[in-house]
Amino acid sequence: MNITFKGNPVTLRGTVLKEGDKMPDTILYDNQLNPVHAKDLPGIKVFVVVPSLDTGVCDMEVKKFNEKAASLPGVSIYGISLDLPFAQSRWCASNGIEHVRTLSDYYNRDFGYTTGTFIEQLALLTRAVFIVDDTSKILLAQYVPEVTDHPDYDTIYAKLEELAG
Repeated sequence: MNITFKGNPVTLRGTVLKEGDKMPDTILYDNQLNPVHAKDLPGIKVFVVVPSLDTGVCDMEVKKFNEKAASLPGVSIYGISLDLPFAQSRWCASNGIEHVRTLSDYYNRDFGYTTGTFIEQLALLTRAVFIVDDTSKILLAQYVPEVTDHPDYDTIYAKLEELAG
């Protein structure tokens, strides 16, 4: 898989996942520094992986998913980054994020390594979206080819509307 950051190739560490794979169990941290096991998250899950919430594209992306989440009963959306949990909490509060739960991979980069989203050169997560069912089966895996670009919202939203159906 070829991923670039501002046109320059980057290396992803870990295993790149695809539709049909099982989402590995990982440990993330909530805004109170409590560990959260991905396998314990119920129902249909959307993992919106971003490099940092405090950047323009990431900010807009999570806000778009926050708006969309209101119309998707039974779907839980998680914003994943390496931002510290305190920074995630502050960003959510200052931006009115109520429908996306932020989780941090800051502690051991477990999520980044097991999903192939950790950018070796930058020590950040690449931009990706995973839709996972209640059995941990990946229904959609989208790694954005250029980290500074938005994901393909149309494809993601179509899949979510089909699932929320």
